[in-house]
Amino acid sequence: MRPVKFNVGLPNGDFANISTFAKRAEELGYYSISIDDHFFMRNMFGTPDLPHLECYTVLAALATATRAIRLAPLVTAMSYRTPQLLAKIIATLDNISGGRLIAGLGAGWFKEEYDAYIYPYPSNAERMEQLADGIKLLKAMWTQEAATYSGRFFKVEKAFCNPKPVQKPYPPIMIGGGGKRILQIAAQEADILNLNPPVTEGVVNLTEAFKFDKPEVKRRIAMVKEFLKAAGRQSDALEISGGGFVIAAKDSATADAMIAATARAVGIADVEAARNSPLVLAGTFEDLKRELAWRVENFGMTYYFLNFQSLDAMETFAKEVMPSFTR
Repeated sequence: MRPVKFNVGLPNGDFANISTFAKRAEELGYYSISIDDHFFMRNMFGTPDLPHLECYTVLAALATATRAIRLAPLVTAMSYRTPQLLAKIIATLDNISGGRLIAGLGAGWFKEEYDAYIYPYPSNAERMEQLADGIKLLKAMWTQEAATYSGRFFKVEKAFCNPKPVQKPYPPIMIGGGGKRILQIAAQEADILNLNPPVTEGVVNLTEAFKFDKPEVKRRIAMVKEFLKAAGRQSDALEISGGGFVIAAKDSATADAMIAATARAVGIADVEAARNSPLVLAGTFEDLKRELAWRVENFGMTYYFLNFQSLDAMETFAKEVMPSFTR
């Protein structure tokens, strides 16, 4: 079993705040930090026009502001930058950071963003095939001296990507998603799977997302094992990771009130379903430790991408929960 690791999802918007979170996460011993690769997003109140900084520019700045913590986009749609350019960006960031980048990749899903930026939004199936094709091009750029690759969607001809990434043969590839084809691509090409509910309609549907419950997560992980076998890889070749909004307090009454308030704020009527969802890590600190131990044992999930409501919450989790898993 791999060691258990924790990632802090950085709050986008204000760079001073992002930097504060990142530096404090490193001091507290978190394994990695991540930031979303979106140009704008809608928050829980539907607001799309709040400040939102570009992912790779932020990661480059954080690479020089930190020393040891790993850095990840969570995750980059293959549609937003040509894979040729993305190969250069990731190789450059791996050099700037001294070999600390995780290449977080995905098929893309947020249709409103595609439309606003006038990016083509092909079918779900085609975007997934673009992801698979783009990863092969990225690997060619990172490993061949003068990369030549010709795929269904992307190609290069004697393209130089120097310097190569510091990490060999290239940075760890993390694929985000949960649909069948995404799981298959991850089993064939990735080092880490960030398992999340599939988004098939161009926007996150919370009601559908909360149907992605624990039995469904176990079913998807079993699918991954079969895809790994078909790809000729060991059953543990792909690290399983997952996300979670952390809602925690020292006592049950306070934790329950926080969970109920959060559920109401996002329009979830079934508070108990929200509490038990793999997308949430909620309860007292002892509850969180028990839940994490259960997920490690039953999912084989060893890498947790967490979102905190405040800097204090991130600090408290590090002090109250992390020592049980990271000694």
